[in-house]
Amino acid sequence: MRLILLGPPGVGKGTQARRLADHFAIPHVATGDMLRVNIRDKTALGMKAQKIMAQGKLVSDDVILAMVEARLQESDAMNGFILDGIPRTVPQGVGLAAILERLGIQLNAIVAIAIQQDIVITRLAARRTCTHCGAVYNLVNHPPRKMGVCDACDSTELIQREDDLPETIRKRLDVYNEQTHPLLAYYRPTGLLKEVSGDGTVDEVFNGILAVLLARSTKT
Repeated sequence: MRLILLGPPGVGKGTQARRLADHFAIPHVATGDMLRVNIRDKTALGMKAQKIMAQGKLVSDDVILAMVEARLQESDAMNGFILDGIPRTVPQGVGLAAILERLGIQLNAIVAIAIQQDIVITRLAARRTCTHCGAVYNLVNHPPRKMGVCDACDSTELIQREDDLPETIRKRLDVYNEQTHPLLAYYRPTGLLKEVSGDGTVDEVFNGILAVLLARSTKT
């Protein structure tokens, strides 16, 4: 199974990507993880990215896409993969298409998880993070067993990150709508785009994704 997973911040994309990776026994290829691994291993691309980041700049598309191309040629990705966080823009989508064509890889589907903006804001604003161990909770659908106390390490330092403040969330959604949402129009003519509602539990969304993937596999 070769997939691209799209969706706005707060939709649970990372969670679904990890579950899909486990279900299909394929690697979860996330942009942030790729960057960290390349920087940690001091690859040529990692050192180039680190230099760019040290200057306070965003890592350029050519570096990110080169990392993706290298990652997709690793042995664990031979039988499939799920791309999460790439592409973020239409130009990245065009670049990725060129890579896939060059490698002779055909996607099975592009899954877009959709959700109303007010639900995203409510979800993210309820998120709390343990400053001691990094465990993440949600006061609405995944609260700690004892309010204000981390289940994992008993720390009482559960905070709301700046990224999860309503005004910050709105800015992140504006960026998504401006830069990433146009990918849906870019991919729709391919016939590979499948849109799934993100307004449900983690299990409900996961089952919805599996349903559209199974339907597509049955047709093909």
